[in-house]
Amino acid sequence: MKKQWRWLPAALAFVAVLAAALLLYRNLSARYAPGAETAPAASEENTVTVPASAAPDEDLAADFTVFDENGAEVRLSDRFGKPLVVNFWASWCGPCCSELPAFDAACRQYAGKVDFMMVNLTDGYSETVESVKAFIAESGYTFPVYYDTNQDAARTYSVYSIPLSVFIRADGTVLDAHIGAMDDTTLQGYLAQLLA
Repeated sequence: MKKQWRWLPAALAFVAVLAAALLLYRNLSARYAPGAETAPAASEENTVTVPASAAPDEDLAADFTVFDENGAEVRLSDRFGKPLVVNFWASWCGPCCSELPAFDAACRQYAGKVDFMMVNLTDGYSETVESVKAFIAESGYTFPVYYDTNQDAARTYSVYSIPLSVFIRADGTVLDAHIGAMDDTTLQGYLAQLLA
């Protein structure tokens, strides 16, 4: 009879771990889930629809505020007037890191013609301003990094998967958006459209 009940402690431990995992999943899902009414809808593979602002021109890119390397506020709308590429990324994201060299090269190639906003999802835990600055310095990247420390940009664009790149015309209207890592050829194709 005792042999039949030997599995009981292991089974109870398994059920306890499973319950804890479910509770943690629900809590984290509720905390990090994008708003249901602003979640982007996929328009085709690897592209997303980004929300428009409440401005009279419904095609204007939704505005947000991030911070530069000195802690100064930078608004997206302040950058209108020149074609603009906004890339949402994090240093712990493998696909993000795979496309950063292409963005760095494009930033140098199109200097003065296209602005780049490399928006780091700086949550203060897995990604801090200090750790990102160290990552950029170690990697030798020269593109401008902006820190989304208050998650305004991530909330505004319902960022649920990274990397996410948004291509904005000089007049502030959204040309297109791409979710997932891009190679140099794909990035150059979007840049050619921006400058056409």
